[in-house]
Amino acid sequence: MSSSSSPPPPAASTARLDLDGNPIAPLTICMIGAGGFIGSHLCEKLMAETAHVVYAVDVYCDKIRHLVDPAPPHLHGRISFHRLNIKNDSRLEGLIKMADLTINLAAICTPADYNTRPLDTIYSNFIDALPVVKYCSENNKRLIHFSTCEVYGKTIGSFLPTDHPLRKEPEFYVLKEDESPCIFGPIVKQRWSYACAKQLIERLIFAEGAENGLEFTIVRPFNWIGPRMDFIPGVDGPSEGVPRVLACFSNNLLRREPLKLVDGGQSQRTFVYIKDAIEAVHLMIENPARANGQIFNVGNPNNEVTVRQLAEMMTEVYANVSGEPPLDEPMIDVSSKQFYGEGYDDSDKRIPDMTIINKQLGWNPKTPLKDLLETTLTYQHKTYKEAIKRQMSQASASS
Repeated sequence: MSSSSSPPPPAASTARLDLDGNPIAPLTICMIGAGGFIGSHLCEKLMAETAHVVYAVDVYCDKIRHLVDPAPPHLHGRISFHRLNIKNDSRLEGLIKMADLTINLAAICTPADYNTRPLDTIYSNFIDALPVVKYCSENNKRLIHFSTCEVYGKTIGSFLPTDHPLRKEPEFYVLKEDESPCIFGPIVKQRWSYACAKQLIERLIFAEGAENGLEFTIVRPFNWIGPRMDFIPGVDGPSEGVPRVLACFSNNLLRREPLKLVDGGQSQRTFVYIKDAIEAVHLMIENPARANGQIFNVGNPNNEVTVRQLAEMMTEVYANVSGEPPLDEPMIDVSSKQFYGEGYDDSDKRIPDMTIINKQLGWNPKTPLKDLLETTLTYQHKTYKEAIKRQMSQASASS
């Protein structure tokens, strides 16, 4: 979405209806973490298709600069940026009080940090989220809280012998919001610091709903993928940073380096296109009667691959996008200890059950994996290739 070509929101001239046929009233939304990957796409969606007002709260606005710095004329009064850190800023409660709905996207959510920064990870995902829940509950404000599919931990099937036939039965690996247990590794595996903190804040939100009447929705994203995801190390993030798998592989492809497969890339994951996922959030925002009190998996079980298969697909797609042939050895295996450090652990599969979100909101993902990889890698190539070329030439000149 560009500021020069964005049309006025259709809601300004046309009455829009929710899933039950009721008119949708304009909302004021306090969006915490609005400057990130998910927040930027959600802001775009709300500005383009609704009359809702957004207080965009974050410490950075790079990914929404086209919406807020300055706001295009047709968005004046619709979106405002509030630069604050939710850890210790008294302005946060005031913004939540002025809003009808708070959406909390703020988190440390990069696996490389769970081992190396477990304290920051726990504080960010539990302690820092506590005031948001408290302010919403005390002021009778609705909350949409973003959790993670990692709260499920390991599947039941992962504890069976490798060749056990039950490992192939869906009830041993498909993850259901209201039935599946949350199974984490031992305390010495600090990789579970993130999942544990996220589960505890979910339990607190659920308890606030049960005891104090908090209206809430909890979102469990399953690998949302698309443009503006994470960062490319040394370009728009720290050189030593390790982003999530898609950005990691993109960085390798852009630099013509082999893709690093942790422990052989045997973990299985599903991936959903960010624009499909944002449509689900849009439905949650505008259908509170159907979304309140619910926990929603948001993913695409049809886009299931091993991490090795993802690397193979990305190598093929990027060769087509860039016109550059793949390397002779496009992938190398590394151990999780080498890549993430001591204390890493992982879940074997993350396959979402989609029954609840389909029943409550009628939502189903649409975009096949190859299509979303083409869109994303085209964006990555166009956005980063020249910057990486310059960076690499400067590095070789100084060495």
